[in-house]
Amino acid sequence: MSMLLLATGIAVLLALRVPVAFALLGPCLTYVTFNGQSVGLSTRELTGAIDSFPLLAVPLFILLGVIANHAGIADRMFDFALALIGRVKGSLGYVNIGVSLGFSWMSGSALADAAGLGKVEVPAMVRKGYSKRFSVGITAASSLIGPVMPPSIPAVIYSSIAAVSTGALFAASVLPAFLLAAGLAIAVFVWARRQHDLQSQPFDWATLRRATVRVLAPLLCPVIILGGILAGFFTPTEAAAVGATYVLALGVCYRAVRLRDLGGILRDSAATTASITLIIGASGLLAWILAREQVPAAVADWMLGFTDSQVVFLLMVNVLLIVLGAVLEGTSVLVITVPILLPIAVEFGVDPLHFGVLTIVNLMIGLLTPPIGAVLYVLSPVTKMPVHEVFRGTAPFLVPLVAVLLLLTFVPSVATFLPQVLGL
Repeated sequence: MSMLLLATGIAVLLALRVPVAFALLGPCLTYVTFNGQSVGLSTRELTGAIDSFPLLAVPLFILLGVIANHAGIADRMFDFALALIGRVKGSLGYVNIGVSLGFSWMSGSALADAAGLGKVEVPAMVRKGYSKRFSVGITAASSLIGPVMPPSIPAVIYSSIAAVSTGALFAASVLPAFLLAAGLAIAVFVWARRQHDLQSQPFDWATLRRATVRVLAPLLCPVIILGGILAGFFTPTEAAAVGATYVLALGVCYRAVRLRDLGGILRDSAATTASITLIIGASGLLAWILAREQVPAAVADWMLGFTDSQVVFLLMVNVLLIVLGAVLEGTSVLVITVPILLPIAVEFGVDPLHFGVLTIVNLMIGLLTPPIGAVLYVLSPVTKMPVHEVFRGTAPFLVPLVAVLLLLTFVPSVATFLPQVLGL
């Protein structure tokens, strides 16, 4: 009964659009109080959830993404991709995916990518004759590459909870991220074949040469970050600090980031970090309550009694996580579900790295799914489109995203191959 009341309280607060952290904290603190536990215990569980060395990388990766947005790196990538494939039919759809793929090496947040890149890409596509619905749909779908491709903020959080190597999880995420981009590119190809009035841009060597020069330095950022981590030169936290410093230096050299901008950059980074940290703390308290009520054991017994098939278990997890990702913030879902589901996954013989990538991809697809798909609500004001219209544009691209998810479910080596090759 107490769990039913707790779940009802959280659901009601979320339905009232109370911020996720407070929607979790209120019912949890009420539970603690009525069960005779001290406020000190709540504080200890809250702080314990965020007292993790790997989580130190989160604010630095957030800072890196904010600086990259201010430095205009997305614009440089857009110009380069357009100069390279502008004459291809449907070129701006591919450019949209390519820019998201390139920018994902510097930003681990789908919401930041959708907001930052949406301002550039959607107007450019509409000017070239692409429908606004298609433009916003591919922008929303391609923004999911960012949290999958390293440096990934959800991967850092998962590795902290699951006690797995962040570098190994980063390596496991690379191939799935490229597959997401490839799936979306196939969707653009199929769509473009039916369009007969799309504008293209003539190929020009001089334009490509100028765009290449402008994008070379930003493209070194992923080499520094991921190369440094996989080669053992940096920890993920150190790599995030080095990457943020490098991108800041680029912004200063490009005269896109000035001294007066630093206050706003730090303020935006601190606000995002504080939001994520509060959600992690509140989710940690909820996870303690679930453990106290033996919910993980009950879920494990039910699943092990329901099926002995690894594939059936993973399909059930897919459905659960997409539903949760559609109504809750991804960070809170990670903190709540991973301690429950990961031990069960290990019982079924699932590799923790495979399960981590699968979990992240599921939660990212949830960001595009009503009723509370966060990317939809971010792009709505950016593009001045109603949320339901944003979803109508995004819905067709759920097909390739789910196809990649199913491939990842049935073929674990998609995630485990690269870490094995690298010996991680």
